[in-house]
Amino acid sequence: MAEIDDPEPGPPVDSFAASFRVYEVRTDGDRVLYFGDPLVPPDTLLERVWPRFRDDGYEVQLSRQTGEYVLVAEPVSEGIDGIPWTNVVLAVATVFSTLFVGTVWYGLDPMANPWTILYAWPFTAAVMGVLGIHELGHYVMSRYHGVDASLPYFLPLPNLIGTMGAVIKIRGQMPDRKALFDIGAAGPLAGLIATVVVTTIGLHLDPVSVPEGSLPFELGYPPLLQLLAALTGQPLSFPAGQSINPVVVGGWVGMFVTFLNLLPVGQLDGGHIVRAIAGERQETVAALVPAVLFGMAGYLHYVQNVDGNATFLWVFWGLFSSAIAFAGPANPVRDESLDARRTALGVFTFVFGALCFTPVPIVIP
Repeated sequence: MAEIDDPEPGPPVDSFAASFRVYEVRTDGDRVLYFGDPLVPPDTLLERVWPRFRDDGYEVQLSRQTGEYVLVAEPVSEGIDGIPWTNVVLAVATVFSTLFVGTVWYGLDPMANPWTILYAWPFTAAVMGVLGIHELGHYVMSRYHGVDASLPYFLPLPNLIGTMGAVIKIRGQMPDRKALFDIGAAGPLAGLIATVVVTTIGLHLDPVSVPEGSLPFELGYPPLLQLLAALTGQPLSFPAGQSINPVVVGGWVGMFVTFLNLLPVGQLDGGHIVRAIAGERQETVAALVPAVLFGMAGYLHYVQNVDGNATFLWVFWGLFSSAIAFAGPANPVRDESLDARRTALGVFTFVFGALCFTPVPIVIP
């Protein structure tokens, strides 16, 4: 067999020859493609070769191209390259969408006076604060473990809270279960801390005056919000013409987002945590989640006679969880068992997530 020239740059062929026999090397921009044959089972190949590629500053994936096995190596991102304009534009758009929606919670009319949206800045700060800190928890832990990840993308939408939330994009591979757990749990835990702080501040702020009928809905308060109100001695109900301070709504958003993200399916935060703790058994847990959500929708509709808003919400999440469960979880390169300390922290995270749950998040009288 003819000798294969080593790529420049890229790991030399001989450095992983015991696991993958290379017969051709190509370059595609920054990527290096090694065509060859696995000498170990394909499902364990990455575990063998990943450390060697990572030491040279590359992420590696095994793929099939026209029937051939290919190790695709891409340089690991070293951080933010230039100004992330997409992130900035989406963040600015979300500021405006939450300011606009915030005027509803403050009983203001931006159509009569557009400048009134500026009075809603505490609501915007609360909502974007809890969402941003949640995603920054993921980002910081991703960088700590050397996993390539984007900065948070805020998603503007003129709904009841002015946004669809925020996400980060994990581009690198999870090296092991510890990294998978740390990255998955960091978001909910950081977000919960921010949520508790924001909610406590909001509970101490004065209620706002709103015209009767200007809020055609009510929020369902989860146990954590009720507990914080009891501990601080602050009310959650007010006379007609008054409503809870919108900063508390920002805390409610944090709780609602935390619960949804902790559903143990696919690549949601809960899916990451359960995959790290339970291994491949996570897929069995994930398969039960849509059934539970559909069952809750049916119970609320047929037994509790709750309005269709809550029923639609859980049917939607039942369908969504089915789709992401089908897509599967993130699988770490090294799949050793998780340590007891992290397992206990995972249980703690789910307990607090359960305190963020309310079966009817939004009530339409």
